[in-house]
Amino acid sequence: MVGYYIHMAARSLRRNPVLTGLMVLAIGLGIGASMTMVTVLHVMTDDPLPGRSAQLYTPHIDPLPLDYKQDGGGPDASDNLTWPDAMALLTARRATRQAAMAGGNLLLRPDRAGVRPFYVAGRYTSADFFTMFGVPFVHGGGWSAADDAAGAQVVVLTETVARKLFGTADAVGRTVRLGEHDYRLVGVTTDWAPKPLFYADNVGNQYSDADQFFLPFSVAVNQDLQVSGNQSGWGKDESASKRSDTTTWLQFWVQLDTPAQVAAYRQYLVDYSAQQKGLGRFQRPPANAKLYSLMGWLAHENLVPTDVRLQLWLALGFLFVCMVNIVALLLAKFLRRSGEISVRRALGARRRDIFVQFGVESALIGVAGGALGLAVAQLGLWSIRQRPDDYARLAQMDASMLLGTLMLAVLASMLAGLLPAWRACRVPPALQLKAM
Repeated sequence: MVGYYIHMAARSLRRNPVLTGLMVLAIGLGIGASMTMVTVLHVMTDDPLPGRSAQLYTPHIDPLPLDYKQDGGGPDASDNLTWPDAMALLTARRATRQAAMAGGNLLLRPDRAGVRPFYVAGRYTSADFFTMFGVPFVHGGGWSAADDAAGAQVVVLTETVARKLFGTADAVGRTVRLGEHDYRLVGVTTDWAPKPLFYADNVGNQYSDADQFFLPFSVAVNQDLQVSGNQSGWGKDESASKRSDTTTWLQFWVQLDTPAQVAAYRQYLVDYSAQQKGLGRFQRPPANAKLYSLMGWLAHENLVPTDVRLQLWLALGFLFVCMVNIVALLLAKFLRRSGEISVRRALGARRRDIFVQFGVESALIGVAGGALGLAVAQLGLWSIRQRPDDYARLAQMDASMLLGTLMLAVLASMLAGLLPAWRACRVPPALQLKAM
């Protein structure tokens, strides 16, 4: 029976090619515009670490004085931790794993002939970083907690940088010169770069940045290496060293495997803040301490630009206008076939049969419109990839978006066909047969 309905629908659509083309064009343009922006929003809000994100959290405490005034438009100074606070959380080891970190840019000086020095962006961090985030290694591995404590001059590079320096051979144990210091290479990772780079502090660049080296952050402090990202200070110590308790610059992430661990760690942050307030360091309420989940942190950071959300609403509005036009076209098309409907009813067809037939016809329009919508969406995504925004190059459709485009097109066309199909199946056959 379904094959019969499809055959009838195809004949009907071929009978009015201009009208059919207009409906397919309308649904294709509406679906293409909306799915372009839905895809952009999807890649910008997708889980950067599927399978791990549910156990990852970032703690935040508030060491700022009561009279501290935040500059408008910038990141909150309390989003980062001071060195003493990060060290206190690190040594307390209240989580399954924990890592303090900050970004940096260093000049890499290759020994390989023909390769000129170049700057690389990377991460100063602690030993648990690699295991906690599941960083995959090609050769070697990360350093140990003992290396952190000893300030060992070790480094981990990405595969791309390691190949540029040493070729395809296993380079673990070789010496790498970063800035003015030599480091022993202990591991080579794949070109691992979760999007967005959720643990970074480079506001506005989380979709384009990727770490190319990793150093122990104790080394970064001992050698006073350059730090990138948001660094805020206050009071007389505003320009003090990285060890100051009035300068925030470190990010901190923990792994908590159970709800009980999450609750206990959240209480630990409140208790720690209360303790520091009792000592006179903190002035603000201990309740200001927060523990964000990974996805909660991304929501807090509000990484999706306002113009992307606005364009999404405009695209969805355009799809609605297209659907209204399709309703009008289908209504005119179906009611013009009142005579045919009446004959079928007189021969025994039920209203449900007529309704299903026109529903199948609407679905075929949706399939054709979905195919056109895919082409329009791909063109729209290509145009977005030409933009200078850091998220632009991520504008790619995955399998779920491809399937979603077709499903949305069919659903939209079937919804648009509900009213016309219902009106058509309600036509009184006796009056139409009498007029024929």
